Amino acid sequence: MSPLIEPEVLATLLNNERIAIIDARYDLANPSAGYSLYNQSHLPGACYADLEGDLSGAIIPGKTGRHPLPEPDVFAERVRSWGVNDDTHVVVYDDGGHAMAARAWWQLRWIGVQHVSVLHGGFKAWLAGRYPLTSERPEIHSSQFISHLHDEETVSAQDILSQLDDPCFSLVDARSYERFAGESEPIDARAGHIPGALCHPFSDNMDDEGRFLAAESLRQTFNALLPAGLKPVFYCGSGVTACHNILAMEYAGLAGAKLYPGSWSEWITDESRPVAMGQRRQG
Repeated sequence: MSPLIEPEVLATLLNNERIAIIDARYDLANPSAGYSLYNQSHLPGACYADLEGDLSGAIIPGKTGRHPLPEPDVFAERVRSWGVNDDTHVVVYDDGGHAMAARAWWQLRWIGVQHVSVLHGGFKAWLAGRYPLTSERPEIHSSQFISHLHDEETVSAQDILSQLDDPCFSLVDARSYERFAGESEPIDARAGHIPGALCHPFSDNMDDEGRFLAAESLRQTFNALLPAGLKPVFYCGSGVTACHNILAMEYAGLAGAKLYPGSWSEWITDESRPVAMGQRRQG
């Protein structure tokens, strides 16, 4: 099953009791903007998931990155509050960039939700199709969802350190080439990348219209980037846009990628961890 769902398909499922819709719109530069937009209009039945309030845990200065994963029990309770049951098909959307939706998609699967899709093209595509919108908040009854954590889909900083010299270890950075090379760092305290990493900016997964490239095109790109047969570990600045690459790989039929949730912003909290610069077009 494709991890993407087209607007015209979702439009036929709005009255399906087994469909749960989650609005994950969020602007890193304006944290309150996503919720404000949700209150103005959203897909019928949609709940709102805030990147920092719902999809991230507490930041511990000097230890965690900017968007650490929440405690599993805490996030499982949030999932229940969205009315998600074991047989629910969850559809997540954002404004169309797919980064926030991809984080929610990955995180829902991490906690054990089996059926999760990302609305292809997001809110913009829904709006362009003139499908129904509302400003009303849905009446949601908490579910009895039982979480099944898939922590094997994550790696820690220590896991990475222990495998940096392993030729079978494949690490991919989802940030821009400029940030990867250390030429520019507008967010974090240190520039550069984790030694040995390749660079595949998440924005390279999409076309000029903000839709994912064809699955075959993505498959060729990732197969050319990655050593044959190796399952990559993706990271980014804070564990958000790395999920976009994992989603793109799933869409391309290449399952098995893992996430370093702490990502660059966690890696650099320990000055003993090595940092590399340059190699802008690596991979």
